[in-house]
Amino acid sequence: MISEKKIHKYKVQHIHITSIISMALVLFLVGLLSLILFMARDISIHVKENINLSVILDDNTNDTVVAKIKNYLETSTYTKSVVYISKEDALKDHIATLGEDPKAFLGYNPLLASFEVKLKAEYANNDSVKIIESKLSTFEDINRIAYLKDMVNLVNENVRKISIVLLGIAIVLLIISLVLINNTVRVAVYSNRFLINTMKLVGATPWFIRKPYIYRGMLNGIIAAIISIFLLAGTIYYIQFEFGIKELMITPLTALFVILIVIFLGLSLTAISSYFAVGRFLKMKTDQIYSI
Repeated sequence: MISEKKIHKYKVQHIHITSIISMALVLFLVGLLSLILFMARDISIHVKENINLSVILDDNTNDTVVAKIKNYLETSTYTKSVVYISKEDALKDHIATLGEDPKAFLGYNPLLASFEVKLKAEYANNDSVKIIESKLSTFEDINRIAYLKDMVNLVNENVRKISIVLLGIAIVLLIISLVLINNTVRVAVYSNRFLINTMKLVGATPWFIRKPYIYRGMLNGIIAAIISIFLLAGTIYYIQFEFGIKELMITPLTALFVILIVIFLGLSLTAISSYFAVGRFLKMKTDQIYSI
């Protein structure tokens, strides 16, 4: 027959395995939402930095002035990139886009040279653009400045709304994660409540009793974190394969942040939960241990 000691050992192992799987699923959800939050931020930055600010020059602006304006734009703190489009290049783009040549029936090229400026994400808002516009107005050879004001407003408003929704979901999910991981750890510690009480009765210090459970909880947490990271990688691969998306906007820095968040939560939450779970039984009297 199987000894009682082996049965107890099997039950303890089963509890730890169940605990790890439960925590892995919770950390997977947290990691997935963290990934979505970072991706939403990266996408919003990408969209903002691809809204053009067109600095249109006067006709027949000389090369010296063009070089001066270009140097100013390239060295400005708000500039991500600058591309100069000459009158000839503007005409070629117009013909390629609309399929007609205005020079053929007007007898001259009516288009103006311009700088296509992409702003850094933090400056891609109407207030910043107004300040930039006022600074550029000091150049006499600038005819006008054109930008998609409605597009800038729409992008910033949508980013704000999406960020609020995702942040709300993240807070709710984090609270749920805390509760689930705490309950999972408490169940694992519960199976050793009599051992904890015995150690307390023979004079072991609270930290001496807590230490192995905290270490065990952290070990379970890191294993759960590793499993959740593999689940995240598998989910990303599945989305790319199933929907034919070759590249998701996941930068190496974003991936690193998500991995660190999952590992940190796996270690810290299990350590804190183990500390308080053991403390609960340390505060109980012997007769209370038998009654729960």
